[in-house]
Formats: sequence, C-alpha cells, structure tokens
Amino acid sequence: MPQTDTNQPNVIVFFTDQQRWDTSGLHGNPLDLMPNFDRMAQRGTHVRRSFTCQPVCGPARSCLQTGLYATTTGCFRNGIPLSPNLKTLAHHFGDAGYATGYIGKWHLYSGGTGPGPVPQEHRGGYDYWLASNVLEMTSDAYQTRLFDNDCEPVDLPGYRVDAVTDAVIRYVDQHKNDPFYLFTSYIEPHHQNHLDDYPPPDGYREKYTGKWVPPDLAALGGSTHQHLGGYYGMVKRLDEALGRLLDALKSLDLLDNTIILFTSDHGCHFKTRNSEYKRSCHESSIRVPTAFHGPSFIGGGQVQQLVSLVDLPPTLLDAAGLDVPDEMQGHSILPLLRGETEDWQEEVFVQISEAQVGRAVRTQRWKYCVDAPKGSGSGAGSDVYVEQYLYDLQADPYELRNLIGLRSHENVAEAMRERLLRRMVDAGEEAPTIELEPQKGSGQRRVSEGEARS
Repeated sequence: MPQTDTNQPNVIVFFTDQQRWDTSGLHGNPLDLMPNFDRMAQRGTHVRRSFTCQPVCGPARSCLQTGLYATTTGCFRNGIPLSPNLKTLAHHFGDAGYATGYIGKWHLYSGGTGPGPVPQEHRGGYDYWLASNVLEMTSDAYQTRLFDNDCEPVDLPGYRVDAVTDAVIRYVDQHKNDPFYLFTSYIEPHHQNHLDDYPPPDGYREKYTGKWVPPDLAALGGSTHQHLGGYYGMVKRLDEALGRLLDALKSLDLLDNTIILFTSDHGCHFKTRNSEYKRSCHESSIRVPTAFHGPSFIGGGQVQQLVSLVDLPPTLLDAAGLDVPDEMQGHSILPLLRGETEDWQEEVFVQISEAQVGRAVRTQRWKYCVDAPKGSGSGAGSDVYVEQYLYDLQADPYELRNLIGLRSHENVAEAMRERLLRRMVDAGEEAPTIELEPQKGSGQRRVSEGEARS
C-alpha cells in the first residue's frame, strides 16, 4: 500500500556531477536533452539562477550535505574527509523518523580503504549504503562497481546511469510504505578520468557531435569539439533516468508526496578558463540546473532570485516540515515562493580553494572575482588577494570581456569588493587585504553609483 501520512513527504535528491545549466531547454538549449527535467521544473519550481558555492566535487558535496560553506566543513578541496562530528541531512531526516539511503558517488572520505569502500563512521549518518567514494575510479561507462553496507563490492549491469537508477528504483519500491530520504549521486556527466573523455551510451555521441555549442565555448574553444557530443549524450541519459524515476514514483502513487531536488555540484568549461574543466568563478563553472517538485513546490513557478547550493539543504528540511538548524549558513527558498523577497540575498558567494585560491560574488548584473597570489594562499584561504575579473553580465553574459581595472568601472569594483568582504566575514572567514588592479583607460562611459550597486 502507498504511504498515507501526507505530513511526512519522502525526499529524493537527484544529484549530477559537472553539469552546465544550459543543458536544459529552459535555459535555451535547442537539442531537447532534458525534457523530463524541463517538465518537472515547469510543474514544480524552477530555480532559474542557481549556483554552486564551491566548483569542486568534494567541497560542493560537503556543502550540500551540511548546509555549510566549505571553509566551515573543512572540506575545502578534494581528498579531505567530511568530519563525523558534522550533522548532515541524513542525521536530520533520520532523527525525524525517516529511513535514509545513499546511492552513487560520495567523494567525502580519504583513508586506507582506497577509492571505493567507505567505513560506516564516514558515511554521513546514512543507514542504507550503496556507493563508492570516488566512483570515477571504481567504474567505467559499462562497468559499475559500488560498495554495500558491509564494504563488499556490488557490480551492477548496464550503462552506469541505468545501473544506478535501477538501484534507486529498487530502494524506492522497498521503502514505499515508510517515509524515506534518499540521496542519489551520479558521476555523469563528469569526464572519465583515466580516459579524459565523456563516454555516453553507445550511439549517443554521434547523435550530438557537431550540434549546438554554447556561445562561451564557441568563442573560447578548449576541448569543446572533442568532448561536447559525448557530454550531451551523458546528459540525455541522465534525463531519461529522471523520467524513469518519475514514472516509478507515479506507479507507486508516491509522486505528489515526494519532494524531488535535481541539481549538480558545479558546471563545466571544457578547458577554456584554465587547464581542466571547473575550479573557476565563471558561469560555466558555477551555474547549475536546479528544480524542485513535490509538496510545497507544485506550481511554484520560476524563482528569479540568486540561489546558492548552500541554500538547498535548509530548503529540503523546511519543505519536509523539519526545523532548520541555526548553524546552517544557507536559507530556505520557501519564502520566495510566497512572494517574501525583501530579505533575500542580493548576491551569491563562491569559494575556490583548489588549483587556485579564489573568491567571488555575483549579483544579478555584476560578477567580481579575486585570486590569491602564487605562494600566498595556503589551505582554505589567504590573507591577501588580487583583483582578477569583473564582468557586466547584462552586456556580456558569456564573460568574454574582463572589465577589472577600467576607470569607467571603478565604482562597480569598489561596490563589489565591499560585498565580497562582507560575505567572506559572514561565512566565517577573516577579512583579507584585496590588492586593486592598476587602473587603465576604458573607452566607454563611466558607470553610475546606482548601476554599480545593481
């Protein structure tokens, strides 16, 4: 029998890895890669401007598990384990009587068991476990190996997205009579490390190679033409998996009593902004597709405010009717769905602490980024940064013209610098020194004070 206690909705997180926001038709992609996501977002709530707070796999995961910034969790780069002393979503839902499960990629453990098994005390409080710490190291497109509660290997048949989705649907079916919280973490569309390739299901690469290229990638090149067809094929299969999950929930009469969050840890810039695929302040690294469905979100429309990954954990707890812990550094978006927008943040804050040590703030119009000089940044942050980028996203949405140092935009840089320093302190960091970019001529009109603070 399906669940009847509508006061306790189920919760499923459908979490992808390295997925750009503009793979969605709702963001202008013309290839119909994500019809199930688009349909779910239109029936539920589409978070149109959604951003990671850390464009690296492990740190972003620590933020989504805890509702804390990576400098607070301590997981500011890959390879740092999530402290067993931190409370995760699994602890909060488990304390409320939910069955809790985790399937897929973890990437929050570092220890003697290698890249796959994760000891029970390092699983973030999840009861059911079918996961690999670094899934890209223990599997390939058609070879999926996860590890169960006893740290024993489990080999699953099929293309990896399908193998994980099969396990998800089995879990849902086995827990259909009790409220459950399930976190599903796919590796796709992340590159397969040992190949430096994006392996889609057979036949999918050919379907999308040579098709639409996002304007930033078209302008900057990188590995785009080599990899984009496979990447799109992986995205397509992920969306088909989402459709299968929605069908399973509907068949079990659980769809409208299950909160579903679809989001990703970070985006992908295809070696256009640095020597690999992420770890930059650009939209291609930090902007992700995000949507909610289920109780509190049906008919929620489109959220236009800026939302950070760190805001999603309190949103899930709030939507399930659970208290949001005071220590969480994000905020539930449910007030936005009620039209209560006055107190919402005007910018999102981004930390980067691997490959480079950087910080960024983004408003609706402007983006300002700083970087620690070589040798001065150690660990999570630095006591000194230098100005690196300033973009006018209204005039230059693909971030092709860096305005930092222009006399015409000194008011903007000053306003954004103030925002960044405030957000760093609010996140628990010490206020650093920010060295200004030497001013140079602009060739355009001076930006007014009002525009600078928009």
